[in-house]
Amino acid sequence: MSLTTRHLVPADRAAVWRWHTRSGAVERLTPPFLPMTPLSQASSLADGTTVFGLPAGLRWEARHDLSGFQPGRSFVDVCVSAPVRALTQWRHLHRFADAPEGNTRITDEVTTRVPARSLAPAFAYRQHQLVADLEALRRLAAIARGGEINDAARAGVAGSGAVGAGAGTADDADAGRPLDLPALTVAVTGSSGTVGRALCAQLGTAGVRVVPLVRGEAGDGERHWDPTDPDGHLLDDVDALVHLAGEPIMGRFTDAHKAKLRDSRIGPTRRLAELVAASERCDVMVCASAVGWYGADRGDEFLGEDSEPGDGFLAELCAEWEAACAPARAAGKRVVNVRTGLVLSGGAGILPLYRVLFNTGLGGALGDGTAWLPWIALDDLSDIYVRAIVDAALAGPVNASAPSPVRAAGFAKALGREMHRPSAFPVPGFGPALLLGREGAEELALADQRVVPSRLEAAGHVFRYRELADALAHELGGEELADA
Repeated sequence: MSLTTRHLVPADRAAVWRWHTRSGAVERLTPPFLPMTPLSQASSLADGTTVFGLPAGLRWEARHDLSGFQPGRSFVDVCVSAPVRALTQWRHLHRFADAPEGNTRITDEVTTRVPARSLAPAFAYRQHQLVADLEALRRLAAIARGGEINDAARAGVAGSGAVGAGAGTADDADAGRPLDLPALTVAVTGSSGTVGRALCAQLGTAGVRVVPLVRGEAGDGERHWDPTDPDGHLLDDVDALVHLAGEPIMGRFTDAHKAKLRDSRIGPTRRLAELVAASERCDVMVCASAVGWYGADRGDEFLGEDSEPGDGFLAELCAEWEAACAPARAAGKRVVNVRTGLVLSGGAGILPLYRVLFNTGLGGALGDGTAWLPWIALDDLSDIYVRAIVDAALAGPVNASAPSPVRAAGFAKALGREMHRPSAFPVPGFGPALLLGREGAEELALADQRVVPSRLEAAGHVFRYRELADALAHELGGEELADA
């Protein structure tokens, strides 16, 4: 069996090829609805190997075949790991060709035992993801060029991010590289989480040097970070810090869990803010926050960044979390607090849980269905973090939620429509309370928050997914293949 797809990409061949050579490309193109996780990316498109994790401890090793490699024009990957190799007989040829008006035509030719019909959603995802990533990169690069993004000299900083043979070797590379961000070095905590993986990959494909700050033993390109006592030189060669790390909020709201939530955020954030304040080079601190800042029961009130804070544990936690950035702000550094809504990812968070319910025919809204859900697509959230890094005009709290919040009943209906499953079985309020406790259910599962991204909208920010149906189709494999 085989599958051949073609689609146009709105960028010249040199830029599109370069994007594929960079760290993060595999992560960005792996569909979240597939049971495979990128573990390592090939160091070369000529003869390197990319490794994916599969269920039951299996691995998919995709080795690049030198015989199919033409710099700037084609590369091949072949599955070489047993028993997956015998089951799939996978060979994937990627072709890049010049197209009219400065565009690129990508042709994917797959030979495999896997039915073509089963492959179509994954390749549709790849097509849409690449085009959307390059369009977002063009917008963000323009914003970065228009602002004063850390004008200090960066002699010796590797900004290309290229990994592998043939990087940058396509004919006549575009002058000025309009699809590159500035040659920044960005340190990221929480890089192994859902948001961190997406952001680090997006930055890598944009030509940014990413330095993951990890609490365990540091691997290649990483740095050890002790949240209680960080090294004073941790940020010496860093232009911007993105702080995502913290104990997962989801959980039963016991005193012990709430203590972990606070202890993993307030102290570590303040200590990092002190490092930013003392740094001669790191001028930007972007710190995660949450829409919990507004409280759990605000009804139909539109909640912009200037709205009054709410009540309850999460509101207090978010207020303390944002206040912990004060040392950096007081030192004149640009600080952005990203108040994040309900993140939609096909591979993590709430969507996989909902998929289980809907697949059993028991899908429906939480509670009475009237609560407002401030959702945000994962890719839009990653775009917002990138903008927070490069937009010199952005500072203070920023709502990371889609412009079109929906009620719980509307969310369930849209999800049921995307999955072709019924959505008529509401989940009573006591259901979440059994898992999260009464307080946790009220502040998380049953929260009513009509949050709107006022500051981003005023700045003319472009969202990839303004409507819920489009975000669900992308994350759950409902997009259509292009044919160009």
